Amino acid sequence: MIELPVLGEEKVKKPSWLKVKLPIGENYRRVRKLVDEYKLHTICESGNCPNMGECWGEGTATFMILGNICTRSCSFCAVATGRAYTYDMSEPKRVADAIRLMSVKHAVITSVNRDELPDKGATVWADTIRLIKQESPSTTMETLIPDFMAHWDLLYQVIDEKPEVVSHNMETVKRLYRKVRPQARYERSLLQIKLTKERGLRTKSGVMLGLGETEQEVLEVMEDLHAHGCDVLTLGQYLQPTKMHLNVEEFVRPEQFAYYKEAGLAMGFNYVESGALVRSSYHAERHI
Repeated sequence: MIELPVLGEEKVKKPSWLKVKLPIGENYRRVRKLVDEYKLHTICESGNCPNMGECWGEGTATFMILGNICTRSCSFCAVATGRAYTYDMSEPKRVADAIRLMSVKHAVITSVNRDELPDKGATVWADTIRLIKQESPSTTMETLIPDFMAHWDLLYQVIDEKPEVVSHNMETVKRLYRKVRPQARYERSLLQIKLTKERGLRTKSGVMLGLGETEQEVLEVMEDLHAHGCDVLTLGQYLQPTKMHLNVEEFVRPEQFAYYKEAGLAMGFNYVESGALVRSSYHAERHI
């Protein structure tokens, strides 16, 4: 039996350590103008990221390709769910142009899931990486990619373009997968990371905390990730984007995040970013 998500208002008040900066400054306005001018989507906006003001203020953004409507209905995610009928083959060029104009040193690209497409979006993914490399050869890149429904030939089509970091988020612990990610599979995501590592690429994954997981379950998903070849790990606090999404069960304290960081480094991860406001692309330039 599938466990239905519990939706509604947050059960506990946000603590003081979750305060964020307001979006201000010249760099923020410049990124805002480019995103609007080139009709680009960013996970910063679609995902209600708490770090948008800080990152855009530093001149960086995480671009989201393949539109802004996802075919999956993860109960934590603010991105709209539905069926997107457009397949914009000009999008890779617009993204590459924007990155060139921003003089980005390290670019982060992610996407919605497009499970309805025969290639699951792999062609646009590969074209985007290739064009960014052509137009900005000094720019390094992280790609936060979907699981392509275990069509591993499509995975290889994307990662064989050789981005510097390939990220695929686990998002939560094994017990909560059906509630948090009903169309994903825990073992499938682990296998994707393993296959990517076997291709010789730097691998990365992220986990949200505060959804009702135990400390032991967090350590277990960390151990599973390391055993499957994950190099870089991010751990952050889940924040409820709307009342229609999963409740926050706990606001994890800073000292607990610090403990997980030390535990991850002791396991052998090359880099661990662990904190309440950490998101998968936060400080991504450090993960090269």
